[in-house]
Amino acid sequence: MILRKGRRNRPEEALSACRLCPRECGANRLEGERGFCGAGRLAKVAAVSVHHGEEPPISGTRGSGTIFFSHCNMKCLFCQNYPISQYGHGREMDAETLAGEMLRLRERGVHNVNFVTPTPHAPRMLEAILLARGKGFDLPVVYNTNGYDALDTLALLDGAVDIYLPDAKYLSADLADTASATPDYARHNEAAIAEMIRQVGFLSPGDDGIAARGVLVRHLVLPGRVGETEAVLTHLSERFGPGLPLSLMGQYFPAWRAADADGFGRKVTRKEYDRAIGAAERLGFRNVFIQER
Repeated sequence: MILRKGRRNRPEEALSACRLCPRECGANRLEGERGFCGAGRLAKVAAVSVHHGEEPPISGTRGSGTIFFSHCNMKCLFCQNYPISQYGHGREMDAETLAGEMLRLRERGVHNVNFVTPTPHAPRMLEAILLARGKGFDLPVVYNTNGYDALDTLALLDGAVDIYLPDAKYLSADLADTASATPDYARHNEAAIAEMIRQVGFLSPGDDGIAARGVLVRHLVLPGRVGETEAVLTHLSERFGPGLPLSLMGQYFPAWRAADADGFGRKVTRKEYDRAIGAAERLGFRNVFIQER
């Protein structure tokens, strides 16, 4: 793997006036300030584990080596990981320690190392990748993100990340604001996905069924809002074509604050999920992962 020189070699610069996501809150995390996401100078990790629940080209037979970061640059009222994304549970790690976790996951035989909610900690993640590569780490790196990423952050990662797993949550500004406090989500999400595709192309599993490179876009179907799903899928098809690999997720349940929010207090029905699958079929998507229910 070739790593280009440039901003990626100065990760401290990205933390001095934080602009890692489209919020550009400007927090000086090197001086102890914490911005919107709550992240500080060091990466905070909630869990390191072998995960078998990702899409088949990611989890494969040996699992995906998953590193769950704490904190998040979105405030999804239904977040299933809210103890770590919103409350920041976890332990701080410097880049050397994080690289060691990557190497230990490799020793456990995983197909890849999968960084979950990496945006607030992208500079430290990048440092860890470079350190691990220098010590023999040779697995694909997965950037598993909510899709609310700044282009400068993605430019930092060009050549270091092999697989991108971005969400495409919303097209509606009102829904994005109500559900996640990100009214500008759609335009930044589109630009981010386009840059990811430019870097690594569409996800394409090898002969063994395991992916080593590419983009797979995820969309979570929300209760009572399949019309939004249809709008998101239509936009993705028009922008990127029906060859875009897509994962339709139907596992929504009313976590965190969702039970008290109008229209968010129930699971997605079988009928709603089937309607979402039908929309993907009508739009001609050729590579869609769906969940058994």
